[in-house]
Amino acid sequence: MTNTQVWFITGASRGMGIDIARAALAGGHHVVATGRDPQKVEDAVGAHENLLTVALDVTDPEAAEHAARAAVDRFGRIDVLINNAGNFYAGYFENISPAQLRAQMETNFFGPLNVTREVLPVMRAQRSGQVITITSAAGLMGQEFCAAYAPSKFALEGWMESLHYDLAPFGISTMAVEPGFFRTELLVEGASTIWPELEIEDYATRTEQTIKAWSGMNGQQVGDPAKLAGALVTLSDSGDLPRRFVAGSDVMAGVEQNLATIQGQIDAHRELSASLALDA
Repeated sequence: MTNTQVWFITGASRGMGIDIARAALAGGHHVVATGRDPQKVEDAVGAHENLLTVALDVTDPEAAEHAARAAVDRFGRIDVLINNAGNFYAGYFENISPAQLRAQMETNFFGPLNVTREVLPVMRAQRSGQVITITSAAGLMGQEFCAAYAPSKFALEGWMESLHYDLAPFGISTMAVEPGFFRTELLVEGASTIWPELEIEDYATRTEQTIKAWSGMNGQQVGDPAKLAGALVTLSDSGDLPRRFVAGSDVMAGVEQNLATIQGQIDAHRELSASLALDA
């Protein structure tokens, strides 16, 4: 990979996508920053001679094809794909409508698949590239009020783990990024967070309390998205991506505790599990 790379970033009109685009530009790279409204993307990131903004709804495969073509037409290649676009359908499972659950998967899971499918032929032809996908701490650990969001991120984790083996022979590396709580717009109602549509009395009190608690967290998150963006540029520029980057002290502690819990569950039933082979 050359020192100056072409970055293709989804969801660059708000939140972490803005910081990633700015960090890549500051690192001397060319950037294709995408969002539903390219003018809003340029307004958010800031005009730059190495910036191309392109309209992209990640749930639209034709839009993904057009955006990838526009990137190659402008810069001749795509070196780094950042699957960043996403949203948060919050709620308990029974309160989340089937339409909301499907919409969550369309954006958070099938969206990155749509974009990656259009970018990979470019990278395979180059025999080089990086696919970096932003998942979440909720992609490694189920959480209360995340019955739609966590499955969408768990699915991304499984896809990225498998994609590594598909792409390694072509010189294309992969990295899943699991951020903890960063001070982005993810918890802003109407921007990235959608509350449940269905009302069930048994969940009413907990839903009200949880919405209040989550809303109160907005603007109080400890993570700095600009620092995370800089870390992604550093990891990408190193040319040696880790398969997974657990991002933030809060999520590191949570994952370590979760790993210990899983180990305890294995140990508690080790003999029973080992006894399940066919008798000789």
